[in-house]
Amino acid sequence: MGGFFGSVKRSSAVFDAFIGTDYHSHLGTKRGGMAAFDPEIGLQREIHNIENAPFRTKFERVLSEMRGNAAIGCISDTDPQPLLMVSKIGKYAISTIGIINNAEELTKEVLSRGGYFDAMTGSKVNASELVAALINSKDSYAEGIRYAQDRIDGTASILILTDKGTLIAARDKVGRLPVQIGKGDDGYCASFESFAYKKLGYSDYRELGPGEIVEISADGVTQLAPPGEKMRICAFLWSYYGYPTSSYEGVNVEMMRCKNGEIFARRDAKTHDVHGIDYVGGVPDSGTPHAIGYANACKVPFARPYIKYTPTWSRSFMPVNQSERNKVAKMKLIPVHELIEGKSLLLVDDSIVRGTQLKETVEFLYSHGAKAVHMRSACPPIMYGCKYLNFSRSSGDMDLITRRTMAELEGDEAVKHLEEYSDSETERGKAMRKAICDKFHFESLEFQSIEGLIEAIGIEPCKLCTYCWTGKE
Repeated sequence: MGGFFGSVKRSSAVFDAFIGTDYHSHLGTKRGGMAAFDPEIGLQREIHNIENAPFRTKFERVLSEMRGNAAIGCISDTDPQPLLMVSKIGKYAISTIGIINNAEELTKEVLSRGGYFDAMTGSKVNASELVAALINSKDSYAEGIRYAQDRIDGTASILILTDKGTLIAARDKVGRLPVQIGKGDDGYCASFESFAYKKLGYSDYRELGPGEIVEISADGVTQLAPPGEKMRICAFLWSYYGYPTSSYEGVNVEMMRCKNGEIFARRDAKTHDVHGIDYVGGVPDSGTPHAIGYANACKVPFARPYIKYTPTWSRSFMPVNQSERNKVAKMKLIPVHELIEGKSLLLVDDSIVRGTQLKETVEFLYSHGAKAVHMRSACPPIMYGCKYLNFSRSSGDMDLITRRTMAELEGDEAVKHLEEYSDSETERGKAMRKAICDKFHFESLEFQSIEGLIEAIGIEPCKLCTYCWTGKE
C-alpha cells in the first residue's frame, strides 16, 4: 500500500511535509521519500529504506537540509519515490499510490515511441516513472493525468510538486482511495489520511471527487478537471487499512468499526449463543474497535487477553530464515494470564485473509491455558484477491484461506459456488466454516455479512468497492 502528503505555504513547508508523511507510516514499511522546491536551488529529493527504522528516524536531518515553501512526501510498500522528472510540461517531483495491472503493456507502448525508463524496482519499471511517462506524452498536467488514468488498468492517485512551487493532486479515476485537502492560515495541504494534517494546524477543506484534479498554491485550490460521477471507494479502508482517527467520505474509521461490531453481534445472536463466553477481545490493533462494538451489543465484558508489544517490535523487521520469522511474530504477543487461563474467549479480527497469523494466535492462547476460542471476522469471507490496490502480498486467490478450504472440500467444482460458500446459512457455507474451525481449532467461526458491513459504513452501496468479497466490479 502507501500514502502521500504535500504542503504548500507562504513560509517553509518542509516540516509539515515531514510530519504529515510520517503520519502515513501505518500504510507502508518499505520505503519513504521527500521532495521540496525552492526557487533558488530548485527541486530537492531524498529517498530511504525504512524496513528496519521508522520514517521519522531516517528523515529527521532533511529538516535542516531541505528548503522550500512547497514539499511532498511518500510512504511506499513498493517503489522508491518521489521521482524527479524533466519533461516538456516542466520539471517536477511525482508520487503515486495504487497498482498498474497492465504495466508491461504500457511500458512497451512508451518504449515503442522512443521513450526510456531509468528507475527500476527489481526487474520492473518504477510505477511512478511509468505514470510520469504517460503524463509527459501530453501538453499539460491535467491532460496527461487524465490520459494516464484512462490507460491504467488498476488505480493511480497522483501527487506532483511542480517547479512553480505548486502541488497538483489527482484522486484515482473512480475514487477507490481518498485524497483530502486541508486548509491552514498559511497555506494548504493534500493528504491520503485526513487526520495527518490536523495536528499541523490545518482543518478540513474538502475531499477530492473521483478522478478530480486540482492545483494547490498557498493562496488557494484551483480545479483543473472535474470529478467523475462513478465512485467505488474501497470498503476495506474502514475495516482494516484506515487509521482510526481518519474519515473517508465523511465516515470516521473508529466509529464505523464499533458500529460494525454492534451490527455483527446482533445478527450473530440469532444463531450463536454467547452464554458461557467470559470475554470478548479484539485481535490487535484494528480488530479491537470491532470487538468493543460486539461486546457492547452482546453485553459480554470486553477484555484484552494479550497485548502487542510495540516499543521495540513496532516495525515489520523479519529475518530471512522462516523459522526465525515465526519466532519474531510471536515475540510481539504478550499474554495476560489472568484473562486467558481457563477462560472461554471470543476474538474479533478485522478480517481473515490467509489465516497464518490467526492460527498462531489461537495456538498461543491455547498454550496459555484458554478453555475455548471462538473466532469472528468483522468482514465477509474474502473470495477474491484485490486487483485494484496492492493491499496484499498474496500471489493469487489460492493464498486465501477460504479458497484453499473450498478446494479441499470440493476441488475445482468449488469455484462455481462461491456465493454459497460466502453465506453461512447454506450447506456449503456451513461446511467451509466447520473445516476452518477444525483446521485452526476454533470452537466456532462466523463472518460479518456484506449487508452488515455496508450498513456500518453507511454510504450508498453503489459507491463502494466490495470486489474482494463479491467479485463484482
